[in-house]
Amino acid sequence: MPQVRAERHIRLDPETVFALSQTTGAFRLKWDPFISAQGFLNSATSAGKGVRTRTVSRLGLVMVSEYVSYAPPKNVGMTMVSGPWFFGNFGGGWRFTADDGGTRAVWKYTFSCRPAWLRPVAERMGAWLLGREISKRIEAFARACEDPGLVAEFRALHAQ
Repeated sequence: MPQVRAERHIRLDPETVFALSQTTGAFRLKWDPFISAQGFLNSATSAGKGVRTRTVSRLGLVMVSEYVSYAPPKNVGMTMVSGPWFFGNFGGGWRFTADDGGTRAVWKYTFSCRPAWLRPVAERMGAWLLGREISKRIEAFARACEDPGLVAEFRALHAQ
């Protein structure tokens, strides 16, 4: 299965970086260029193993995914429950480790495409497209983590 990966060094502690990565609602839209909406399903109010989310991309694609791991402030992993017809499966993992006075963020997506006869071409195209998207997404996230105003707003929201 193809995998795309992006990483950045962020000059902020892992606890804050992890927590900021798990924001939802209006605050999430301030940093995440990939989504136009995201929310928890089945009356969940926070992230955790087994919790499902519904995400709508800026292109209008909808995916329901489930947290398969949730270990603050180190990592989070999700797998697709349902989504765009062309994915046979899709999973994502984000890892955060203390690194040189900040945090090393490493994000990965693993996927397969369907139908089988189109897989060789579709997965090559998918790796290129998802590679671009994950790079843009982690870059926007790193910028948000290093924006003093946005970090102050985040901390104020989570101090309540």
